[in-house]
Amino acid sequence: MKELKDYVKSIPDFPEPGIIFRDITTVVQDPDGLKLAIDTMESYLEGVDFDVIAGAESRGFIFGMPIAYNTGKGFVLVRKKGKLPRETVSQAYDLEYGQAEIEMHIDSIWPGQRVVLVDDLLATGGTMEAIVKLVERLGGKVVKILFLMELAGLNGREKLKGYDIDSAIIYEGK
Repeated sequence: MKELKDYVKSIPDFPEPGIIFRDITTVVQDPDGLKLAIDTMESYLEGVDFDVIAGAESRGFIFGMPIAYNTGKGFVLVRKKGKLPRETVSQAYDLEYGQAEIEMHIDSIWPGQRVVLVDDLLATGGTMEAIVKLVERLGGKVVKILFLMELAGLNGREKLKGYDIDSAIIYEGK
């Protein structure tokens, strides 16, 4: 039986020399890999009391939506600035070269809701830190953060100290 890590394709020297890109398209295009990814991530929610799942555009949608469906919960979209049609709340965050901004509908999280956050990758933690700030600004409580993969060498967990985090695959390097 294959392990989840076996479905991830590692691409050396992409997007630049010295970087190993972890490609999840090989996970989701294989029915067994996709099922294993969703089942593994969902297993981290055993015993967690939560109301809703929020996922980051766009790969957080891929993993968060089926988990929400399987657990009978709603799903909240966290999108890049300018992509949501109604009133939003936004949060800027730093990128390697510059800044980006994400948004949620202002009524997507209710005060007191217990929220699980889902994304495909924990690298530096900047995107997820911004999502946490949005959820908390709307009055939600982040009770769990799930990732398919984590690049431990980039220390993304440091930005998310104090939160319950699980990653299905942890790569020690960058």
